[in-house]
Amino acid sequence: MVSAHASHEGSQEPAPITPGGTYSIQTVSVGCKIYIRRPTPDGGDEERLAEILSIRDKPVNQYAVAAARRSTRGSVKEEELEGKPEDKWEYFVHWDQFNKRLDEWVAGSRLVLSRDLEWPRPKPPPGKKSGPGAQKVPGKVPRSQSLLKKATANAAAAASPTPTLTSVPGSGRAGYTSPSPAPSLKRKTLHEGQEEEEEEEPEDEDADAEGEMDVDAEGEAESDTFELNVNGAPPEPPQPVSAFSKEQEIEKLRTSGSMTQSISEIARVKNLNRLQIGKHEVDAWYFSPYPKEYAHLPVLYICEFCLSYFPSPMMLSRHRRRCTLQHPPGNEIYRHEDISFFELDGKRQLTWCRNLSLISKCFLDHKTLYYDVTPFMYYVMTLRDPTGCHIIGYFSKEKESAENYNVACILTLPQHQRHGYGKLLIEFSYELSKKEGKLGSPEKPLSDLGLLGYRAYWAEVIVELLLNTTEELSIDDIAQKTSITHADIMNTCTTLQLFKHYKGQHIICLSDAVLEKHEKARSRRRPRIHAEYLIWKPPVFTRDQLRFY
Repeated sequence: MVSAHASHEGSQEPAPITPGGTYSIQTVSVGCKIYIRRPTPDGGDEERLAEILSIRDKPVNQYAVAAARRSTRGSVKEEELEGKPEDKWEYFVHWDQFNKRLDEWVAGSRLVLSRDLEWPRPKPPPGKKSGPGAQKVPGKVPRSQSLLKKATANAAAAASPTPTLTSVPGSGRAGYTSPSPAPSLKRKTLHEGQEEEEEEEPEDEDADAEGEMDVDAEGEAESDTFELNVNGAPPEPPQPVSAFSKEQEIEKLRTSGSMTQSISEIARVKNLNRLQIGKHEVDAWYFSPYPKEYAHLPVLYICEFCLSYFPSPMMLSRHRRRCTLQHPPGNEIYRHEDISFFELDGKRQLTWCRNLSLISKCFLDHKTLYYDVTPFMYYVMTLRDPTGCHIIGYFSKEKESAENYNVACILTLPQHQRHGYGKLLIEFSYELSKKEGKLGSPEKPLSDLGLLGYRAYWAEVIVELLLNTTEELSIDDIAQKTSITHADIMNTCTTLQLFKHYKGQHIICLSDAVLEKHEKARSRRRPRIHAEYLIWKPPVFTRDQLRFY
C-alpha cells in the first residue's frame, strides 16, 4: 500500500504502515498519522487523516463535575460522568492539508482504528542525510538540544531559591513566580522553509529586543531563552541533564505561567480550548502562556472590560458584580458613531495590557510573547452600546522605533472579523502616522491574514488616490499623501502590475482588471476613519521614560 505522504525523494524510506484492525488505541503514539472522525459544516461526519502531536489523559473539570452533581442532586454515577473508555485519553491533532489554526484536541473515541495507521518515517543515519546542504557544520550543536540543556539548567538553578509569593495578574489569586529574567532579550526570525526539527542556532543574533510581541516567520513561533538568576544568593550547581526527561521538561515549560517559551515544540500544542469574551464564545487557535492552573479548561471565562480571566462562570459573575470598568483604562482619542479608540500606555496600564497580550496570543501564532509591555503604546478599538465599550481589536506601537514601524502587533478578535474592522485598524494607524508627519509600515514579516489585510488596504488607498487626482504623481508624492512607505508602495504596484514601460520611462497605469476589482471592493461598504474626529497629539517621551529596565 502506498503511504498517504509518499516520498518525493528516491533515497527516503517510506513510512511504515500498520493495517487497520490489527492495532489498539494504546498503540497510537505521538508522530503517527491516523484517520479521525471530524464533523462537517452540514452536520455530518468525515474521516480525515491527521497527525498526532500530543497525547494526554482527559483532564477532569472539577467545576463541570460539581455543577452536574448539583443539577442531578448526586444521582449521576462516576462511570456516567467519565463517558466511554476510549475517552480517557485526548489527542492533539493537526488535520492533513488544513491550516494550523484548526489543530484541536479530540477524544479517543473519534479515532478510526479500522483504517491504516501510518508511523513516522524513519530518520536517516547520522551524517547520511539526503539532499543538498544537509551536512551540518562540525562542532555545531542543534538548537533544540542547546535550548533544552539551557532550559533544564535554568530550571534546576531556579528550583533552589525560595520563590516569592505574588498575585497572578487578572486572576485575583496568589501564585509563585520565578526569579526575574535578565534584562537582555534577544529575538530572531525563522525563515520560511526551515524545519523546526532541523533548526540550528545561528551565530549572530539580533539584539534589538524589548518587544511584547516579536514578529517571527509566518506560521511558526520561536522565542528565546532567559538566563534566570537570583540576586544575592549564589545558585546551586545544576543537576546533570541526564536527570531530566525531555518530555517532562517540555510539558513543564508548555504549561507554566512563564510569558516566554524556550523550545519551538511547545508552540505546536495549544493549551486552551475555548474563550468566552462577553456574549461571544470563540475557539482558541494557538498556544497562549496562561498560568498552568487555567490550562486544558473546556472554557476560559474573560471579563470583556478588564480582561481578567476565570475558570468558571460563577467566579466571573462574582467578579462582574465588583468590576466597575466599562471601557479600556486609557484616553479616548477618537469617537464617531459607535466606534471609539482608546490610547493606553503599557507602562501605566501594565496588568490590562498583559491580559490583552495573553488573549491576542491565542489567535497569533507568528508572535513571540514577552512579559514586558512597557515599551509599547496600545490603541484599542471598541464598539459602544449602553452597557459600555466592547473591545473589537487593537494594535500596539513602539514608543521609539528605529525602523519607523507604525504597528508592532495588530489583531481583530475572531468574533468581529469579516466586518471591515481590520482595515479600519490599519487606516487608523496611518492616520496617526499622518499626524506625526512620518511614513509608517508594519513590522515584518506579517502573518498570513495580516498580509492579506495590508495588501488589500494598500491597493485600495493607492488606486483611489490615482483615480481622484488629475495631476501627475510620483512614488514620493503617493508616499507623502498616504504615509505609506516607498517600499510598500513599490511592492503593491508590482503586485498589481501597475508599472508599464512607456517612451523610455516607467509609468503607473491602471488596467481594466484593477479598476474592476477596485469598484467591486468599493461596493462593499465598510466603516471608514474620519480624521476630523481624531483628537490626538503624538506623545513625546524623555530619555528616562524610554528606559524600561
